[in-house]
Amino acid sequence: MSDLFHIAFYKFVYIAKPEAVVERLRELTKDSLGSILIAQEGINGMLAGTAEQLDAYEAAVQADVEHDPVLAGLFKGMVFKRTACLTQPFKRMKVHLKREIVPLGVEGVDAPGRIDEIHANDVPPREWRELIKRPDVVLLDNRNSFEWRLGRFEGAIDPGVVNFRDFPEYVKAHAQEWKEQGKTVAMYCTGGIRCEKSSVWMQDMGLKVAQLEGGILNYFKEMPDAEKDWQGECFVFDNRVALDTKLQETETSVDDVYSEQDLLDAAQAEDARWRLNRAKRLDGE
Repeated sequence: MSDLFHIAFYKFVYIAKPEAVVERLRELTKDSLGSILIAQEGINGMLAGTAEQLDAYEAAVQADVEHDPVLAGLFKGMVFKRTACLTQPFKRMKVHLKREIVPLGVEGVDAPGRIDEIHANDVPPREWRELIKRPDVVLLDNRNSFEWRLGRFEGAIDPGVVNFRDFPEYVKAHAQEWKEQGKTVAMYCTGGIRCEKSSVWMQDMGLKVAQLEGGILNYFKEMPDAEKDWQGECFVFDNRVALDTKLQETETSVDDVYSEQDLLDAAQAEDARWRLNRAKRLDGE
């Protein structure tokens, strides 16, 4: 069994001095591999290492104010999702200062200030299985089209997203229809962060929203028979490329992820080639 593990973590939380947090995390991860994004709206990161290394990191970032006044409280309550790896997911370590930890393309979305509302829409995996079978539910994949093609919940709609910022356009085009039909929009993404950011904005549009708690990877973890609902594999944004419903790496390569049509389509070619070339460089970004 591999002694290498991957952790993914995020939290919407107000950060008054994001530059200081970036510098502190660079200190704590100087011997690590992964990528962490910091913005005024929160934290979004992935790391890989041995169990001991990751345990030490998690303990360090959750230290109290006496031991770490820069980070104290920011990581409180954060969920660290850990999976075993065969392939080293990252080539380098980067801690970035960003405007947003997940760019929705809609101004004024205050996710940290409305976190209780967001989590009120969480649907645990076992309840999700029943929810998505209901006739009054629209099942919406809140990811890019190439991710949807590789794997998805049965019956899920592909909103045709090339970039996450395209997602709002699809929602705006169908929101009135969904409201008139009394539909609940049940959406999911890989780890949950894209759905959390979207749900605030969608509720303000008057939509009834539900989101899969912890995302696809949590569903795979909690549901031993996830293959009953899931078709294919789940793309992950690191060198492992894709995982099956048992959270095991598959033989899918980056060349398998992007279709020839993506590379020929004028609307998608630039983005697809950029993603493909980045993946082949094994930057781990």
